[in-house]
Amino acid sequence: MKMSNDLEKKFQDQITLEFAASITYRQLAIEADEQDLPGIAAWLRHQADEEIVHANKFIQHVSDRGNHAAIGTIVEPGVKPGLSVLEIFEAALAHEEKVSESIRELYRSADKEDDYDARPLLNWFVDEQLEEEATVSEIIGRVKLIGEDGSGLLRLDAELGSRPTKSTEADED
Repeated sequence: MKMSNDLEKKFQDQITLEFAASITYRQLAIEADEQDLPGIAAWLRHQADEEIVHANKFIQHVSDRGNHAAIGTIVEPGVKPGLSVLEIFEAALAHEEKVSESIRELYRSADKEDDYDARPLLNWFVDEQLEEEATVSEIIGRVKLIGEDGSGLLRLDAELGSRPTKSTEADED
């Protein structure tokens, strides 16, 4: 079932936001690389790739419904240079919270239009965002525990760097 023009526009906005999230994570990865923390940078790059997967899921959904998927204007991520590791992850959490609220708003809009076809995709994203926020919050807690302990930070860097990588294709979960 084709979605309304209004809902199509909201899905396009979400696609744009997912790509913006990817760029934000890429910039945060650059900040970690600048501090010689390759594991944290790799983890952030993986998150950036995951955001592209998310955008691809939205693109596929819009296209499958007979609507037109489009990417809007993406502004620079606004990540200032010289962030601490804690600030990097706090920025990541803030962006995840922004994406979560956008998905909830998209869900509310779909519900207002009785667009039940969007529910499976949006349910998946609600679950995904809960997981994303919890993961980044846990990392923030660990960074706070580490404080200024260099060996603890290097251990976290190694741990986060061991995360396996995946493709950016939308058919992967």
